[in-house]
Amino acid sequence: MSNIKEIVMEIVFLICACISILSVALICIFLLSNGIPGIAKIGLKEFLLGTEWKPGSNLFGIFSTIVGSIYVTIGAIIVGVPVGLLMAVFMARFCPKKLYKILKPGVELLAGIPSVVYGFFGLMVLVPFVRNTFRPILMQYQMTTTGQSILTASVLLGMMILPTIINVSESAIRAVPDSYYQGALALGATHERSVFMTVVPAAKSGIMAAVILGVGRAIGETMAVIMVAGNQPRVPGSIFDGVRTMTANIVIDMGYATDLHREALIATGVVLFIFILIINLLFSLLKKRNANT
Repeated sequence: MSNIKEIVMEIVFLICACISILSVALICIFLLSNGIPGIAKIGLKEFLLGTEWKPGSNLFGIFSTIVGSIYVTIGAIIVGVPVGLLMAVFMARFCPKKLYKILKPGVELLAGIPSVVYGFFGLMVLVPFVRNTFRPILMQYQMTTTGQSILTASVLLGMMILPTIINVSESAIRAVPDSYYQGALALGATHERSVFMTVVPAAKSGIMAAVILGVGRAIGETMAVIMVAGNQPRVPGSIFDGVRTMTANIVIDMGYATDLHREALIATGVVLFIFILIINLLFSLLKKRNANT
């Protein structure tokens, strides 16, 4: 009887694995079959390096959206990764139990907030704050800002990736055997030094996974970015300029796009898909390199 159950579960697991692989394969086939013809019609150089996105004039250059996505994602990493990692270390090794019972549900609640709510918060709070704080300073240099900018989007996305980084990093830190910590203490290290010099480096694999998930969340976010980034398809000159990301570009135009315009948007999805694959590949190579050393 037990053998039958094991066989049935093996079949179920195999089916689930096949469905997952098939789903990824279908997405790849759809994107490539519909996006590559559009790139061929527009021209690879004109599509990737063109700075003008004017569907009415058949100009489909996405360089500005690529730059916007990169800037906003890097900004989110700068804001979210240090805060999330330090918060994870605190919750795993320093936080009192009573305080942990309050912080843990709060982090989980943060993860469950819809993107549009984050966007509304950014539009009502962060945008006016950035505008009122930095506009007087920028006016001295003959610059200005509406508040809807790279800086605002980066701060907001940094907040949005916090739950992912905190939860995954905390789990990775707690998974480190306690003997590592005890051994560091036995050698004369303080509590703080034992945690940051022994436990955290031992959990770097899980922490890198948290960063990967955070980057994926940041580069793929749409609704919140649309509300606070300014949606201006241009190459930004500073972090106070508005930008349009690749995901925002797809969502804004897809509702009315036809023919070559629609193919260009799907091709933008291909570029975004390749970006995520490259990021995952780089982190995988870095992980293997660290494991070998």
